[in-house]
Amino acid sequence: MTPEEESSAALLRRLQLEDSFENETFGDLDLQGVNLSGKEFYRCTFQDCQFQEGRWKDSLLEVCVFKGCNLTRANFNSIRLRDVRFEGSKLMGIDWTGVAANPEVAFEECGMPYSSFVGLGLRQTLFVRCVAKEANFFDMDLTDADFTGTDLTGSNFRGCTLTRTDFTGTTGLLLDPARNKLKDTRVPQETAMSLAHSLGMLVDGYHAKPAARGGGAKKKR
Repeated sequence: MTPEEESSAALLRRLQLEDSFENETFGDLDLQGVNLSGKEFYRCTFQDCQFQEGRWKDSLLEVCVFKGCNLTRANFNSIRLRDVRFEGSKLMGIDWTGVAANPEVAFEECGMPYSSFVGLGLRQTLFVRCVAKEANFFDMDLTDADFTGTDLTGSNFRGCTLTRTDFTGTTGLLLDPARNKLKDTRVPQETAMSLAHSLGMLVDGYHAKPAARGGGAKKKR
């Protein structure tokens, strides 16, 4: 066994046996399906780790960062998230609905398609330059949240408070004002045009002018 493999094996044993970790860096670990339920992590960094379908029930993450990790279909039921950042990580198919109250998270350049966020308060949360296709955002407070540059193709927003939410540079964004609270919401031009069209409006410069009424000028006899 190489020194690197021995180090990884030692870290894995510690993760299984110990309950609390502080100021640790976990790198290049294959922990698919690992059970980390009830464990506490303070000021820890996870780099290029494989956490697919891992279980984090009742765990605590405080001032932690995940960089280049794969957490596809991880179970985050009752996890407590305090100042946790996900950078360049895969978060596909995660149901965030069951996380503990008042999560503090940020997402940057993450792949998070098929995610589900229901009934959460994520004010001022960053979803920057992510891919969040086919994601659901239901009954949420997203006041001052930032979705700049994120791909939201096929995603649904319903029952959300979107006061001052920034969707600048997003793609595929569709918003129904009858189902969401919009105020000072910043959206890309194509979304605004689609919204105007859905409300029966024609925006000057973007829609063809209607034909003149009466079939045009009458011919002289």
